[in-house]
Amino acid sequence: MTGTKYVKLLGLVLGVAALNIIVFSPGFIGVELGASALATASGVTLLFASALVLLYGSYSLLTKAPVVIPIKQIQTHEDYVEAFQHYKRIQALEEDMALGLNQLERIRKKKSTLFEVLDQRFDPAEVSYKKFASVIQQVENLFYLNGRSMLNRLQVFDESEYASLKKAKTAYATDILRQRADVYNEHLAFLKSSIENNEEILLKLDKLLLEISRLDSLEAGDIEKMPCMQEIDMLIQQTKYYKN
Repeated sequence: MTGTKYVKLLGLVLGVAALNIIVFSPGFIGVELGASALATASGVTLLFASALVLLYGSYSLLTKAPVVIPIKQIQTHEDYVEAFQHYKRIQALEEDMALGLNQLERIRKKKSTLFEVLDQRFDPAEVSYKKFASVIQQVENLFYLNGRSMLNRLQVFDESEYASLKKAKTAYATDILRQRADVYNEHLAFLKSSIENNEEILLKLDKLLLEISRLDSLEAGDIEKMPCMQEIDMLIQQTKYYKN
């Protein structure tokens, strides 16, 4: 998302520059400062407005904190990326969020690659294609379920309170402060556990891709016997034990 912000900022700068060129260039409108009272007023107003647009645009794109998407409204891959990007600015979460964002990009690429391989190996109407496609979709759903669980925890993470608790715990070390700090540490541990679960999912998809690419022929019932498919099935069966 940071890259998108810079692209938008570049577009804003180029747009403002193009407008000023059109207005002040002799080949276009040709407004000349000092030529007349009206021309001077118009030119100065445009320059002042251009400066304001650039300043406000830069602030909005680079400094202003993004609006948090309500978790219930998160549906697409891009929604998850935007949601995780918001929490990356929190120092205590920066490393975990960077890894989470990296995982989001990898799951997108792996799914695309898997379906490219399936398209090369099978016809979409074949039962084998449909079985593999169904499993890939279930694994992706599990990945995003973990992501949603993480966002539920992040929603209640108060950066300023966490920082003050760490400082107070060191200074006073009372039982209450330790207990309150432990609650936040539990949140952080849950995030790391969810990231680890998603890393396992990505590993399973890597193994699935390798096994599919090795296939020379496939008989009925062979899919369920594939080691990676059995591992994935066990992983999916554990979904009911995952809690927010």
